[in-house]
Amino acid sequence: MPESMKKDIASGKKIIKKDLQQLTSKEAVKTKRFWMLWTMMLINTTAGIMMISVASPMAQEVVGLSAAAAATMVGVMGIFNGGGRLGWAAASDYIGRSNIFIIFFSIQIVAFLTLPFITSVLIFQFLILLVVSCYGGGFSNLPAFIGDLFGTKQLGAIHGYLLTTWSLGGVFGPMIVSQIRERTDSYIPVFYVFSALILLAFVVSIMMKLDIRKSEKQLEQKQKHAVS
Repeated sequence: MPESMKKDIASGKKIIKKDLQQLTSKEAVKTKRFWMLWTMMLINTTAGIMMISVASPMAQEVVGLSAAAAATMVGVMGIFNGGGRLGWAAASDYIGRSNIFIIFFSIQIVAFLTLPFITSVLIFQFLILLVVSCYGGGFSNLPAFIGDLFGTKQLGAIHGYLLTTWSLGGVFGPMIVSQIRERTDSYIPVFYVFSALILLAFVVSIMMKLDIRKSEKQLEQKQKHAVS
């Protein structure tokens, strides 16, 4: 069974972390773990693409950002998207992929519930940039998370299946926000709709964490029995 290197936070030493399983792509898609990860990625991607697609008009309407300042913010969003991919991926090596996704959704719940009440232009932009960093971080953590959960046997194929969430998020994100904006003549309800979606993703991420912990304990028990 392939093994991956991971640093212990307390000692700084590298320890060996075994993948939970070695599955083919066909086997992986039949597991609940695959569909939990698929759901998490879909919601994270939908929220991120939604924010990218309407950040400029949303900021102008909600906090009165000027068109020029909004355009600048959109440019900075690209930096946070790329920086989030690097930063969150590095952090996940220390605190774990499942924990990173829990952090993603915790940040986004706070952001989406807070944004309707924000009057500060700087804080509004900061929260939007945080959401975008989580969007980028989701993609950078995905391949390693797949390896942890399903092994590297057919990692590329499994990754391809999970990237369907990118295509769907690209459709659902802009579609949801445009429909809400058209029906309510406001971006405010968008924050509450996405708060509910992110809350669902948060619950799924907790379930994933518990499922992984259970599997790790079972794997440890098998290893102890094999040694004895």
